[in-house]
Amino acid sequence: MSGQATQPPQVDPRGLRFAAALTTVVLAVTLVLNNPWPLAVQAAVFAISVVFGVQASPYGLLFKRLVRPRLGPPEELEDAAPPRFAQLVGLVFAVLGLIGYLAGVEVLGVVATGFALVAALVNAAVGLCLGCEAYLLIHRIRTPTTATTT
Repeated sequence: MSGQATQPPQVDPRGLRFAAALTTVVLAVTLVLNNPWPLAVQAAVFAISVVFGVQASPYGLLFKRLVRPRLGPPEELEDAAPPRFAQLVGLVFAVLGLIGYLAGVEVLGVVATGFALVAALVNAAVGLCLGCEAYLLIHRIRTPTTATTT
């Protein structure tokens, strides 16, 4: 056994934006139709991403099989942990939205779905993952740095 540390899972950032675009469509359909069932499907997609990793999500597999072969290899890969955390945040908002819709508290359903939609749209449009940024901020806060004194 070698003494090398294993590299954390890496993902193609183009796949993340592809998934964010599909998520944007599903959440927009939820709001336009005022129907919780597309949101339930999206919650399941988020849950799969959280449990098995973003590479194993239905959107990730769709990207891997249908889109990525038509593109060249990515210029760089990204750590999969921040997007996985972002999927957890999306799952929380989707579950809150479902609770709102199914409990008859439509404003909760619309607002929670709207927040998730904005985050997905920003990621799809400009590549800024708000959940990933939150992950990095939390990681910085939880990981103390040691200052060197001379």
